[in-house]
Amino acid sequence: MEFKQVTLGAKKNIALIAHDNKKQDMVAWCKEHKAELLNHGLYATGTTGMIIEEATGLPIQKLISGPLGGDQQVGALITDGHVDVLIFFWDPFEPMPHDPDVKALLRIAAVWNIPIACNHISADFLIASPLFNSPSLRTIPDYDAYLAKRAVSLS
Repeated sequence: MEFKQVTLGAKKNIALIAHDNKKQDMVAWCKEHKAELLNHGLYATGTTGMIIEEATGLPIQKLISGPLGGDQQVGALITDGHVDVLIFFWDPFEPMPHDPDVKALLRIAAVWNIPIACNHISADFLIASPLFNSPSLRTIPDYDAYLAKRAVSLS
């Protein structure tokens, strides 16, 4: 696979996901960082988005619930370049029926080289980074080059 560099803008699109036992922690984190989050675009899976929006007034583009495919929607947004940061408060003590979706989402985030925070303190570190509000370079798979090589090798 070839790679290329793209510029991540100063305004990021952030996906917010929280398992049931972590939703209140996510709300607390969003309240704590509301002023900062207002400068960015926010996506969230169903219930998480509704709870955050009600508790904070932050504008959230809500997707469907994680177990119903919301995690996969976030993954698709990442591969399409519409999500730049993933903040996913997952519960390591509670097995989820959609664990394969969660693993797939984390894999996609790693493949497309986006920052991931999985708990309150890592999200604090992420939002405190000088890169959070400034443009930065990111290395991603060069899918166009991949397709061009495949087309040549198949013809």
